[in-house]
Amino acid sequence: MRIGFVGLGKMGAAMAQNLLRAGNELTVYNRSREKAEALAKEGAKTADSPAEVARASEAVFSMMPDDEAAEEITLGNAGIAAGLAKNAVHISSSTISIKESRHLEEEHEKRGSHLIAATVFGRPQAAESKQLVVVTAGRTEAVERCKPLLNAIGRRTFVVGEQPWQANLFKLFGNFMIATTLETFGEAFAGIRKAGADHHEFYEIMSELFGSPVYKNYGKIIADQEFEPAGFELKLGFKDVRLAMEAATEFNAPLPIANVLRDHFLSALAHGQEKLDWSSIGLVSARNSGLNT
Repeated sequence: MRIGFVGLGKMGAAMAQNLLRAGNELTVYNRSREKAEALAKEGAKTADSPAEVARASEAVFSMMPDDEAAEEITLGNAGIAAGLAKNAVHISSSTISIKESRHLEEEHEKRGSHLIAATVFGRPQAAESKQLVVVTAGRTEAVERCKPLLNAIGRRTFVVGEQPWQANLFKLFGNFMIATTLETFGEAFAGIRKAGADHHEFYEIMSELFGSPVYKNYGKIIADQEFEPAGFELKLGFKDVRLAMEAATEFNAPLPIANVLRDHFLSALAHGQEKLDWSSIGLVSARNSGLNT
């Protein structure tokens, strides 16, 4: 299949690589051209704009960090929407607000193309090993047409509705739940360290008890304080919690724990942690307990 990929950060580059390895004809674009050139060495074609990628593709993936970036590469000058043919598909894997997702869908429909959301759960290592969990939503025909592509980037795909924003909602609330795990690890580790006990041993017990990749991976990162290089920057984690709160407000759904997370993310940002992994929110509880971080 002729496909495109726009946005080749840590996640996007790994996803694009797996699409290429699955035998697809791939055209890529990234604002930092060297990232596109790296994939060109493996057989991808490079383009000078998102629109050029779209003109060469039946379906185009995008992976952008926030609403503003997603809007720009989709609807800006030489954006994806300008180059897509009628009935072609834009597969947005960006973690964006449900409001932005609805807006992008409306603009695609006006142009005769389709938007589906295909949000993903997993760190860059999971993307590299094709172990992402993919959550998708959009018009049934478009989703079915793109399922082989979604299966090429992850270990399991969930279809959660016919409107793209529904997948974005699942992603935001999923990240909210992961953020609560980071917070509870930080609080528990701080208490155990303050008592003079071994928080690494506690981590091993919890990892065994819960048996989850989230507990195993993030627990170890927080216990070892290995927050660089960031798999997912703290400033983006704060953005996702904020967007989850925004979505919950629309549906009159209280998220009391989210308020604690928001304040702790703000504290982390105030301490210059924006570029660290979002699991570094655990340092806030350590500081609050009077520990040397």
